[in-house]
Amino acid sequence: MRLLFAERNESKCMRCGACSEIVACSSRSVGYAGECIGCGACQITCPCEAIEMREMDAERYVRIMVNGELFSVPERITVKRALEILGFKTSRIPSEGKIFAPCGVGGCYSCAVGVDGEMRPCCVTGVKDGMNIRTDPPEDYTPLRRLHGWMGHRVGGVGTPWQLKNPYRYVEVATFACGCNLRCPQCQNWETAYNGRALALTPEEAAMLMTDARMRYGVDRMAISGGESTLNRPWLVRYIKELRRLNPSEDARIHVDTNGTLLTEDYIDALVEAGMTDIGPDLKGLRLETFMRITGVQDRELAEEYMKTSWRAVKYIIDNYKEEVFIGVGVPYSRDLISLEEVAEIGEEICRIDDGLQVCVLDYRPEFRSRIRRPGYDEMLEVHRMLKGIGLRTVICQTAYGYIGP
Repeated sequence: MRLLFAERNESKCMRCGACSEIVACSSRSVGYAGECIGCGACQITCPCEAIEMREMDAERYVRIMVNGELFSVPERITVKRALEILGFKTSRIPSEGKIFAPCGVGGCYSCAVGVDGEMRPCCVTGVKDGMNIRTDPPEDYTPLRRLHGWMGHRVGGVGTPWQLKNPYRYVEVATFACGCNLRCPQCQNWETAYNGRALALTPEEAAMLMTDARMRYGVDRMAISGGESTLNRPWLVRYIKELRRLNPSEDARIHVDTNGTLLTEDYIDALVEAGMTDIGPDLKGLRLETFMRITGVQDRELAEEYMKTSWRAVKYIIDNYKEEVFIGVGVPYSRDLISLEEVAEIGEEICRIDDGLQVCVLDYRPEFRSRIRRPGYDEMLEVHRMLKGIGLRTVICQTAYGYIGP
């Protein structure tokens, strides 16, 4: 059997420290082939694309126990790969009977399985001889999620009502959930999206920290962003319930910022029932090719499912929760990624759903691995005028100099 291991391309490496600071590496260092388990987290994370995956032959095998049965699998592979070899199915979309493994870096804990009595993300955990694995969590399992942040925001996010955005005072506090199911080359929060080292917290621990931050900054709004906040559904629903318990005041607002790709109707129902009051999904394209270019998702079928889910989510929220939940949608713009024509088509489609919906056009800039050009003020002004001309009543365009609109 052929195995993978990571190798550092020294000619590309810029010594940025990302691989040593945020990657959940099981080896003594990234690129040390002698201990690498081939998880690929460092390759996903490296902004310089200096990590390359190589193949080698499996030399040794180890014995592991899975759900009470003894198996032999190659040494130096992840628990996820071992389970796949043994016939277990994994998926980047929640599916019954499959292990949901969306982020690949150990940030979201969605793929957590029991490893020697401890729940650990199988995507970055290496097999060891004598390891005991249970694929079903115990009944009393409290879900975990890696997070960091808890900081004040003066502008907020896509799901923050435009009237509240103020450069001179805090309008909300936010925390950032690690792990993401997309691979956007221009990701602004890539140090969160690919973080496998932040502290893993229970929903109760995270809710307490958020409540403390709310009181410290003197605001009513509490936001969770990412990465992608919705990856670990059991964790998020329980976190919002706990936030609502700790913050029973009607003034307290709970804001979920999301790419919308996993927001099925029943998931939205669960979030609203738990206490979510505001949401900000992104619509990263109307054409599949554009969505794939912006998100970096190369699997066409998966990308189509993600894109359709995000559009369905917006319509479902408007149709069912318009009076209960504030919704603002994010639309990306950079001429290197999406045409003005498609932005206009997105605007027309949003108009058909609800012409009063708050639309935040985000001026995508070169971050992570991207070499795109950040749109100038005049470009964003043109976008604003175009969308207003289509009939959208609340359009906000982000620029390097602040917001245009509504």
